[in-house]
Amino acid sequence: MGKPLHFNAFVMNTTSHIHHGQWRRPDAQQTEFNDVNTWINLAKILEDAKFDAMFFADVSGLYGDSDADYDVYAHEGLQIPSNDPTVLLGALAVSTKHIGLATTSNVVQNHPFNFARQISTLDHISNGRIAWNIVTGINDNASRNFGLPQLTDHTERYAWADEYVDVAYKLWEGSWDEDALLKDKEDGRYSDPSKIHKIYHEGKRYKVEGPHLPAPSPQRTPLLFQAGSSTSGRDFAARNAEAAFIIAPSPAIAKELIADTRRLAVSYGRNADDIKFFQGLSFVIGDTDEEAQQKATYYDEFVSIDGYLAHMAVVDKTGQVYPPQTPLSQLDTNTGKGFTEWVSKYITDREPVVADLAHLQAQNTRVVGTPEQIADQIELWQAAGVDGINVINWVIPGSFQEFADKVLPVLRERGLAQREYSEGTLRQKLFGDGDLLNERHPAAGYRGAFTQGPGNWDEANALRSENSELPVVS
Repeated sequence: MGKPLHFNAFVMNTTSHIHHGQWRRPDAQQTEFNDVNTWINLAKILEDAKFDAMFFADVSGLYGDSDADYDVYAHEGLQIPSNDPTVLLGALAVSTKHIGLATTSNVVQNHPFNFARQISTLDHISNGRIAWNIVTGINDNASRNFGLPQLTDHTERYAWADEYVDVAYKLWEGSWDEDALLKDKEDGRYSDPSKIHKIYHEGKRYKVEGPHLPAPSPQRTPLLFQAGSSTSGRDFAARNAEAAFIIAPSPAIAKELIADTRRLAVSYGRNADDIKFFQGLSFVIGDTDEEAQQKATYYDEFVSIDGYLAHMAVVDKTGQVYPPQTPLSQLDTNTGKGFTEWVSKYITDREPVVADLAHLQAQNTRVVGTPEQIADQIELWQAAGVDGINVINWVIPGSFQEFADKVLPVLRERGLAQREYSEGTLRQKLFGDGDLLNERHPAAGYRGAFTQGPGNWDEANALRSENSELPVVS
């Protein structure tokens, strides 16, 4: 019997997320993504199947060249129109009991003070089932939507993310002591002001006084996902992530990436198993191998190569899209660095080109077979170090219902999927080590850090100038 894996539904509040063209199928209901019942019904299917979480991707702008036309995106429904997943989580939280709810939010699109408040609110509503996928953005258009001239340089975006999470950690972990909330009706004291602290953060991008307005939520800090796989992304994940989403083109490359990130985590004082890795896979399921192959052929009839090429559009640092036959070795880009690095390692018999990115996106993480054959493949990914699978749909809700009905029973027989939910928050469910971040995580250093902290900005600046060891400085 194997060790149970974790399973997330990888979705987006849009029509065409990953597998472009499939929305044209008669059984595809993702075209009705504006209807909240589409998502409530899916959440109930997933919870009945004991999925660990719904993982919502998101973008805040168009892909590709910001100055070019965007006809292909509109025609394909390729992440336009799309809606804010963070808002949607509130409806899903009150419609479910156990399943985790993960939202993606770019450091560009929301001020950390406001974002921290929104997440704490959702964590309260859901009784501790919220996760945050930390991303730094890949779109020039998104950057322009928030007043920037273009996408910030790749390395600088991660420096930005470092300060962003620092502000959020201070608010979530350090602003309120555990016993600050009193609810004392007799003495008329709802909270103890001596145990609620301003953070006086001042860094390169943000100046935040605090205090955090919500009282501590069940998890305080949400479960932390991270989806970057470049060198900078792996370093960021090693320091911050509790779960990392990867789309490696093979188990061998996944094994290399996972081992490197775990090694980095240990170098930062964390344990290697403080991070769980989720591989993105999609499935074509048949009762026989012949049926599975026939279904794969049917799915291919709906594939939009234009959609995949548009999604994988790689732009140079001026925002121009590279032609499809450009060798990957010639790219100088701020976008998609992790996936580009993987493809360069995966294709070794010739010089990989930009078009290969689209073809691999369409085919490489697809597993075709019977439930037993699919379980065999999932075991290979587990052997490579993967802790869970982000299940990527072709259609909603059918892809998830079929996986639940046909594949999960086989996985449970092998001990590879949970039969029931454990109690507690999402973090407790995944790690079994309590509701809060463990003490090895950098955010834990802010617990109690502001108890004797500065009383105003002048004192905070004095502490900064003295290089105080108090973690009030970004």
